[in-house]
Amino acid sequence: MAGRNMKTTGGTVQVDLGSLNPKQKLFCQSRTRYTAYGGARGGGKTHVLRVKAYGGALTFPGIRILIVRKEYPELEQNIILPMRKMIPPELASYNGQMRMLFFVNGSTIKFGHYGPRDDDEYQGIEYDWIFMEEATQFTERQFRILGADLRGVNDIPKRMYLTCNPGGIGHLWVKRLFVDREYRDGEDGKDYTFIHATVEDNPQLMKASPEYVQMLELMPEDVRRAWRYGDWNALAGTFFPEFRKETHVVAPFLRIPAEWRKYRVFDYGLDMFACLWIAQDFEGRSYVYREVQQSGLIVSEAARLALDLTPAHEQISCTIAPPDMWNRQKDSGKSMAELFAENGLGLLKASNNRIQGWMALKEMLKPLKSEKDKPGLLVTEDCTGLIRNLPVIQHDEKNPSDCATEPHDITHICDALRYYAVTRTLGAEMAVPVSDEDEEEGMSYDAAMTGGEMTETYLMFGD
Repeated sequence: MAGRNMKTTGGTVQVDLGSLNPKQKLFCQSRTRYTAYGGARGGGKTHVLRVKAYGGALTFPGIRILIVRKEYPELEQNIILPMRKMIPPELASYNGQMRMLFFVNGSTIKFGHYGPRDDDEYQGIEYDWIFMEEATQFTERQFRILGADLRGVNDIPKRMYLTCNPGGIGHLWVKRLFVDREYRDGEDGKDYTFIHATVEDNPQLMKASPEYVQMLELMPEDVRRAWRYGDWNALAGTFFPEFRKETHVVAPFLRIPAEWRKYRVFDYGLDMFACLWIAQDFEGRSYVYREVQQSGLIVSEAARLALDLTPAHEQISCTIAPPDMWNRQKDSGKSMAELFAENGLGLLKASNNRIQGWMALKEMLKPLKSEKDKPGLLVTEDCTGLIRNLPVIQHDEKNPSDCATEPHDITHICDALRYYAVTRTLGAEMAVPVSDEDEEEGMSYDAAMTGGEMTETYLMFGD
């Protein structure tokens, strides 16, 4: 892709696309619908994105290309300005108000930022190619919304190209689709290609900045594994770096000892009922030994599911639930805690202090007595949802002592575990009856059932 000639009304223009390393060439040659490039930092992902988009605009006259990034300043500095320098003015003009490049052959490249409240800007628009820069900064919902824009009546192949590194709000879905290759109904593995690149695959950077590798090597272990080698299991920047499969995950029990104290704990809404069963041994160590996650359940169905999954020989000490279960509903005058009780599931009210709950959970993940001892919390292998979601939940951007509430679909089971941790630390709260006056200012029935207003935080893809 060193260069080519392109004819214009003013003559012939020499186009220089520069050179690409072998991994970048694989990215440009991929013909699957979704192609992701990245892994470690320094792999040359932003450069190959610019080259691929530029080459596509020249190869397919009239192609409509979209390049998106979460924030506009980074988009401008890393994509727009370099591309304006790369592309001769004889070939394309840039409209700053529209944020578009218009090529003489009819091709266009649109630059856009896509924040949490920008869904409407990307619904119902047609593009032939879409590029997602730093895809792990986006939710799966945003990825699917953009994917729905890949359409049109022309013969140009419809494709989406992603660049990505481990970590970020979208880590889980990118890892599932492109790294682990775990597909759900309606997803075809043949549509997804992942090209893993490290700094060694980018000789230009190695030559220009040899100290860059040394900087990566000096990072903390989890950061080094993610940034230096593109280890998608290292998860630098997550809220629970303490959680490791090799440390915290154990084989399932054939039978939980009858003498151990056992608990149920759940988070509930119509969008998801996430319930955990936890046993505590004589040393005070907790074992999460059963889980269920299911959406669309009304109270009676959720109560029945929890009871049906509890064998008759298991004596459950109590069922811990979030405090919003005690908000009285205006239509019935009853709280959901009362409805659960009427359906055979009495509840113990947990504290909703998020910070204390997360800190208590962090303490439980540490060795119980000495550094060589097993952690205070262990999870059996069959609790796959918790094992998958707990290590990828992120820090809240505004309060690093709290967990992010997005992506919403991974937080329910983590919140359930938080209720257990904070109750074990602080004890249960007294369930105070809610007055009519309090109810006016409290959470509505719909809010309690769904987690709040139906915003982009709520409207997430479930399991």
